[in-house]
Amino acid sequence: MPAPLDASLVARLYLKAKAADWQIPLDTFAGVLATSAEKLFGDGGPRDAAHLEQRLMALHLEDLALACACAAGHEAAWERFIREQRPHLYRSADAIDSTGGARELADSLYGELFGLTDREGRRNSLFRYFHGRSSLTTWLRAILAQRHVDRLRATRRLDPLPDPDTGTLQTGITRPTDPERPRFLTLIQQAVRRAVTRLHPRDRLRLGCYYGQTLTLAQTGRLLGEHEATASRQLARTRRVIRDDVESQLRIEVGLNEAQIARCFEIASEDARSIDLTESLSTDVPARNAAPLRSTGEGKAS
Repeated sequence: MPAPLDASLVARLYLKAKAADWQIPLDTFAGVLATSAEKLFGDGGPRDAAHLEQRLMALHLEDLALACACAAGHEAAWERFIREQRPHLYRSADAIDSTGGARELADSLYGELFGLTDREGRRNSLFRYFHGRSSLTTWLRAILAQRHVDRLRATRRLDPLPDPDTGTLQTGITRPTDPERPRFLTLIQQAVRRAVTRLHPRDRLRLGCYYGQTLTLAQTGRLLGEHEATASRQLARTRRVIRDDVESQLRIEVGLNEAQIARCFEIASEDARSIDLTESLSTDVPARNAAPLRSTGEGKAS
């Protein structure tokens, strides 16, 4: 556990970070700062109190406070984060992959950043790995690049190897066939459709707007009378609900083991177009210029 910091130093850092703008409790921010200090110095520790203060004052403190507030689910903090960081994320995504493939990865980061509440009531957010040593923009760019590399490795692991003599691809080598693939694909298709059908109508409508009608988060939020940040968080929560439901179906109703369930998801990710949710998301979607729907509070994250 990180060693606690001097209270007067914490107060100065709290003020510089403008953490009060997000109503972050002082003791919460003190814990975040202690973790950042531990990451800065490792086992060595600072030379003295002045050295510690100098290094902590050099952190991107406002970004650290914003990340702390977002991890706690602060609505206004999320709105600011999305407004300021999404353009940077999209530019980074386009630089990584000019075909637009990395934008999907950029959008998927929101769910990880928002985090989900575990069985013990703790929110597990990717923001807990941000310690302020770089700016939020730089940190997000690094995460996006790593996610892109991870995806490339996953998709290329079965690619044919080059012939050692000629350097050309051994096109005569075929990928091993998976006799269970058709069955697993059918099972996950059916499970996903059932999971989507069981969603609250408002959650299903939000999915239909964003994925079925390819509206932006802002447009989806306006149609449902929600802030853009709220729409983003609700979509992330709904994706988790769908996945949990699908896993439960495959495990309990079908009787698959963990390896088989993982294979089902792998098959689905290899060709997402194989899962057609058009019928499941056929709820009437209002026109883009329609008046916002009044929020009833239903479908909100617990």
